[in-house]
Amino acid sequence: MTKIKKIAVFTSGGDAPGMNAAVRAVVRTAAYHKIQTFAVYRGYDGMIKGDIKRINTGDVGNIIQRGGTILKTARSESFRTKEGRAIAYENLKKFEIDACVAIGGDGTFTGAEVFHKEYNIPFIGIPGTIDNDIYGTDYTIGFDTAINTAIEAIDKIRDTADSHSRLFFVEVMGRHSGYIALHTGISSGAGCIFLPETNTSIEDLITILHKAHKRKKLFNMVVVAEGNQNGGAMEIAKKLKEKYTEYESKVTIIGHMQRGGAPSCSDRMLASRLGYHAILELIAGKVNVALGIVSDELCITPFKDAITQTKQPKASLIEMANILSM
Repeated sequence: MTKIKKIAVFTSGGDAPGMNAAVRAVVRTAAYHKIQTFAVYRGYDGMIKGDIKRINTGDVGNIIQRGGTILKTARSESFRTKEGRAIAYENLKKFEIDACVAIGGDGTFTGAEVFHKEYNIPFIGIPGTIDNDIYGTDYTIGFDTAINTAIEAIDKIRDTADSHSRLFFVEVMGRHSGYIALHTGISSGAGCIFLPETNTSIEDLITILHKAHKRKKLFNMVVVAEGNQNGGAMEIAKKLKEKYTEYESKVTIIGHMQRGGAPSCSDRMLASRLGYHAILELIAGKVNVALGIVSDELCITPFKDAITQTKQPKASLIEMANILSM
């Protein structure tokens, strides 16, 4: 691989707290190694529209604590087409870009892999998604902040549930992954957790509630991942009401609040480490790979594996959640 002189960095897909910290680390590490950095605004869509600007170390000052992404983000249907990718390539070549750092989830990595195969531009991927569903890393940027946001909300809801002896269903994000629901449920002392990866039924929930009622537990908290097989929290609450009337139930959907806010210390550290190593791995000639941290060590995973391999919540954690909820 020839010496890298200019790189592009962009964020894509859903925003996640800590993305700015990753951008900061990329820009400053690149500057240290005499590499110029260009910011692509609004992800692949901005790449097609030519929204590309030079970015310096001073431009990334005072952003490590900010949520969202200063580079903005967007979905891009045009990038799914060969014509769109051809325009994106021409725009990168106008700035003589040698390589790209893509911060996002599996959709971002899928686009990077296709683009690399067509135009041979080196890509390094940094996993930024609150869902924590990227294979090849223990945690993704934004996950820790998201679960802390959810836990803070549930702690407040618990006060009302206790005061009124109510059953609360709390829906968290996770269309295909139950990591947020599982970690939030365990850490908030939920009585039951509905995950996309498990087959918890309404009958199972009724059994749990019966046991709680027998030991005179006056309220209960149920955490629901939005993508579980029984539907969202509203639907589960409706199904339960038809079969079980011992509790007065309420529903809270935390929603996009989980994506916002200042990133936690863990997310800032993770983002900084991965942004720093992204530049080092590009210099070392790594191409078409995603970076992650596994057992506190850097892990390098080919895009094809990061995209296609499934990352399941640990069975031991699910078992622990069931035992601790008794």
